[in-house]
Amino acid sequence: EELLEVLVMADVGLEVSENIVDALRRRAKLQRITTEDQLREALPEASTLKIGMSWPLPPKKIAEFASQVDRLYVVEECFDYYKLRVKALGVKVSEPPACPLPPNGELTPGIIMKAFGKALPTPRATDQEVPNRPPALCAGCPHRLVMAELRRAHATVMGDIGCYTLGALPPLSALDTTVDMGASISMVHGMELAGGIEKHPTFGVIGDSTFAHSGITSLLDIVYNQGTGNVCILDNRTTAMTGQQGNPVNGVTLQHRPSHELDLPGLVRALGVEDVVEADPMDLSQVRGAIQHAIDEPQLTVIIFRSPCALLSKHREPALVVDPTVCTGCGVCISIGCQALGRDRETGKAKIDPAACIGCTQCAQVCTFNAIVNPRGSVAK
Repeated sequence: EELLEVLVMADVGLEVSENIVDALRRRAKLQRITTEDQLREALPEASTLKIGMSWPLPPKKIAEFASQVDRLYVVEECFDYYKLRVKALGVKVSEPPACPLPPNGELTPGIIMKAFGKALPTPRATDQEVPNRPPALCAGCPHRLVMAELRRAHATVMGDIGCYTLGALPPLSALDTTVDMGASISMVHGMELAGGIEKHPTFGVIGDSTFAHSGITSLLDIVYNQGTGNVCILDNRTTAMTGQQGNPVNGVTLQHRPSHELDLPGLVRALGVEDVVEADPMDLSQVRGAIQHAIDEPQLTVIIFRSPCALLSKHREPALVVDPTVCTGCGVCISIGCQALGRDRETGKAKIDPAACIGCTQCAQVCTFNAIVNPRGSVAK
């Protein structure tokens, strides 16, 4: 449902359309951020009149509103859809006085203030160093070791749409492309036809729900055209990125009712893939072995990594600790991108945030010095 929000500001009227409210709600999670919210912050002296449905537009209400102001502006993200419709009603629409609103991207209070000639506030100075907080995979995420090992293998990785898309960001920096749902598998085939990149094996990564949605036909196309390459299906038993909805692979409907659970390995084999490998993504040796097997095999290989999303299982073990007498400060554990891991500023050695750590042992598995231990002091593997 789209919303049209009309904003009145002294002798100026602003008509605000909201085309991506659902996306903004997902981004805000706990707080609904709307175009109106952005305007309230940018122009706090304004009042708001909301219209619940944007189509059809209410011509009488808009005309009455326009008659009460000296100038009327339409503020909308990425489009001029509503501006054209308001003009079509015979209502005069003015352009922002300082500069046009951008034709793409999200609106922010700063962008709106700039368009209306408002001075931007001076950032408040702070004596404390605020750490960067880029988006990252959750602590204990089953995708993390897969991404780390693909990076270690110097693979060319075609990404897809899901939590694992975060594998494109540092320090994992594993993904090379992300286009749309199902594109990872199709692009693996395209890379093979284009000759690939020497010494960089080609992999595609796709989640279980995305595979059910858009990946099956792409995989069938590779088999039908006798293609090769490697595909990793990351089965975390849910549709994690958009709110843990059910999907055909985990056998739960959107109404949270039990349903038929798709036999994923059986389906892949039924499509004609002969080399199907199943592995536990929480076990480094299995992940590394499966990826190396796929690199060594000349035929099409599909690896199914299956382990529940950390937010789904909610399993938690005691937080691990770093033995400073053993840690060399090499940073390998930090390179897997777990938000519970950091570096001590004074010693340069690794440290673990006990509030964030769930004791999954991923970091301990990549530490070749056995410096990461459980609270009892034994090596955590």
